Amino acid sequence: MANTEKKKAKSKSVKAKKPAKKQEYGAEQIAVLEGLEPVRKRPGMYIGNTAHAGLHHLIWEVIDNAIDEAMAGYCDEVTITLLPNGYVSVSDNGRGIPVEKHPVTKVSTLETVLTKLHAGGKFGNGGYKVSGGLHGVGVSVVNALSTELTAQVRRDGKVYEHKYKIGKPQKKIAVVGKAKDTGTTITFLPDDTIFTETVFEWKYILEHLRQQAYLTKGLKMVIQDHRGGDYSKKSYTYYFEGGVASYCRYLNHLHETKQDAIFYVEKDVEDIRVEVAVQYTAEYKELVYGFANNIHTVEGGMHVQGFRTALTRTLNSYARKQGFLKEKDSNLSGEDVREGLTAVISVKLPEPQFEGQTKAKLGNVEVRKVVESVFGDYFTQFLEEHPRDGKEIIGKCLIAQQARQAARAARETVLRKGALEGITLPGKLADCSSRNADESELYLVEGDSAGGTAKQGRDRHFQAILPLRGKILNVERARLDRMLANNEIKSLVIAMGTNIGEQFDISKLRYNRIIIMTDADVDGAHIRTLLLTMFFRHFPELITTGHLYIAQPPLFRVSKGKKFDYAFSDEAKDELVKEYSKGKEVDVKKKSNDTEGESAGDGTDEKTKDQGVGEKVSGVTVQRYKGLGEMNAVQLWDTTMNPKTRTMQRVTVEDAQKADEVFEILMGSEVAPRKRFIQTRAKSVNNLDI
Repeated sequence: MANTEKKKAKSKSVKAKKPAKKQEYGAEQIAVLEGLEPVRKRPGMYIGNTAHAGLHHLIWEVIDNAIDEAMAGYCDEVTITLLPNGYVSVSDNGRGIPVEKHPVTKVSTLETVLTKLHAGGKFGNGGYKVSGGLHGVGVSVVNALSTELTAQVRRDGKVYEHKYKIGKPQKKIAVVGKAKDTGTTITFLPDDTIFTETVFEWKYILEHLRQQAYLTKGLKMVIQDHRGGDYSKKSYTYYFEGGVASYCRYLNHLHETKQDAIFYVEKDVEDIRVEVAVQYTAEYKELVYGFANNIHTVEGGMHVQGFRTALTRTLNSYARKQGFLKEKDSNLSGEDVREGLTAVISVKLPEPQFEGQTKAKLGNVEVRKVVESVFGDYFTQFLEEHPRDGKEIIGKCLIAQQARQAARAARETVLRKGALEGITLPGKLADCSSRNADESELYLVEGDSAGGTAKQGRDRHFQAILPLRGKILNVERARLDRMLANNEIKSLVIAMGTNIGEQFDISKLRYNRIIIMTDADVDGAHIRTLLLTMFFRHFPELITTGHLYIAQPPLFRVSKGKKFDYAFSDEAKDELVKEYSKGKEVDVKKKSNDTEGESAGDGTDEKTKDQGVGEKVSGVTVQRYKGLGEMNAVQLWDTTMNPKTRTMQRVTVEDAQKADEVFEILMGSEVAPRKRFIQTRAKSVNNLDI
């Protein structure tokens, strides 16, 4: 996913003046925020941001409470309902939040949980042995950031209700009915003065619930859309008895697998529950997902370390015992045994130690030994009981070992005389004069023609140009050794300076910004996709650290006399035409012509004819750029390369699993999934350039 980023001119430095009067700094200058005020003051500290991700995080926080009840064995169904006017309801059939007066706060326990940060059954006293909401700020944060919130609790045969506005209770808890079961229902309306967007995304919620249902086997999760209007009523239910084994099967549903049986183990050791599923595929990449108390630890942690150590040791031991590896052979490396691996490691423990508020990495040292022991013992048993699968796995690892050795040799051959050895750069690279990587940027340009224009229009001090001839290799279907045999990829690797594979070093990156600049047509989009695939698979750190961008060249130049403007969309072009024609209604589309160099109006000038599709309506000339080479150097600089005026998109990845699946569908070897993907989305494409 890309976030639009517009570069602005640097402001002039101004020498700071000394204050005329000494600033007072005492107790009265220290602000004290009570109750839920800190949440409204700094919402990003609690939910990440106030945009798309933060909005949905409100739902996740309420769901986490229900999942905690499920993990404790008291809940087996959660229902999430998207209601009209932006409301959301989350209901579970757990024990229900207690409503009696709390001994410390002297108000009801329900009010305590909804209005006090770090209040809940997750901080000892026997509330929950295992919990995902480590920081205990979940539902109180939802209350603080909601215009309205209503809590209904079903306990002791009664239905209790308490209403809040912007985190503040309205009246007292009231009994509003009789209850035949137990549970909690939280209904809330996100505050539109806090959030920049308030429309919940159906598919985004589905993905999260599917993952949580896999990780909490036996829990039914129901999602309903009752918003009406443009949203048709629909419902979806997730329920998986297979746990992470079912999740592993789902992750591999697009891949050719090397195992008939999925390895799966679930075992409790010293209050730590370990659940692991493993299956090998014919792919070259690894997919390893770690979870701690149902929280996705994106950066891994001790549980993932323990798994990887046991995997390498177990497969080497089995390979030697079965004679696949002789005495003279070197051991399989960790990289060898992880090629084509899909694994899900889920641990549940009483007191998880996460690194940071984002919970990206698990730090409990004791978990590493437990996972290593449990997985090592049971995976050894699995290989002995499934000799056919064992043979397939070892065969896959041995091929990966040979390919790694071949790739290392190819890499050394390719880069021996390259920039990494300090000798020479690719001949077609027009490098910048600056050696300061922080200010330098590299444009990857489609074709020699556009490359020539970019070289003429650039600022030579900090902008480098690397023209790419034709379409690079689709790396989704190729190993590293074959990649490095491709001249375009070889030139790019040398130019960037980071090396590739196990020798990748981001500290040696020669340019702070790598900018993909291709034509605004089908071929340009294809080349851009191939480049993005390469960066996603082999240079992911360049994406996560914000070094990869996509240039946004204009689609049109609209002019009348000496006045002109650039448009980046059909809508913007239509607005400019209306403005230039003094409000006259002009149907531009009907007057356009797809024959390059011809005009659809009267007398488009010769310069326009040489540069692109032209049309002239009511004295207004519209020029369509179908390629970067159709712009002259000045135009390319003004619109696409000048940091003061250009618009670029920074490439980011919000959901790595979803991104991986999309790349596999679009760029992988299986045709059927790609065909289905295109067919189901064909009608939604409104700007296809054929």
